[in-house]
Amino acid sequence: MPGTQPGTQADTGKLTRRLMLLGGAAAAGGFGYWWHRRQPPAHDQPRLSAAQAFAAARDGGIILVDIRTPQEWRASGVPVGSQQIDMRRDDFLAALQAVTGPDRAAPVALICARGVRSARMTLALADAGFTNVIDVPEGMLGSAAGPGWIAGNLPVARWEG
Repeated sequence: MPGTQPGTQADTGKLTRRLMLLGGAAAAGGFGYWWHRRQPPAHDQPRLSAAQAFAAARDGGIILVDIRTPQEWRASGVPVGSQQIDMRRDDFLAALQAVTGPDRAAPVALICARGVRSARMTLALADAGFTNVIDVPEGMLGSAAGPGWIAGNLPVARWEG
């Protein structure tokens, strides 16, 4: 744009990182977008509390899959009895089926940090033909759904990756 300073919002046509840090994102409605993106999507898939997920995994009733990142696994540990599959993997479905077998009706419960990613992945797996996907919306760190795995004093193992 003529008459604008290089690197300004008007010049680039988008919010820069600096403007976001200075609060420009909130003024431009960015906060609402960020908050919406951090909320778990609504779904009608089954849900388990962290304590219920631990008991079901311990008893062999579900396959508990921690879909967080390796960095998160190192930082907080992993739920005892869980499989770790980073949801960002290109071969996530293949890795999941290596754990569950070819039966897409196998009961799989997903846990992440605070229930946002597990809710999104629950919907994605249902769309991919998995028929028994369960969300653990409390996550490891707690959410509006409950205190979470760690605050619930459920067993955590050190991740050796």
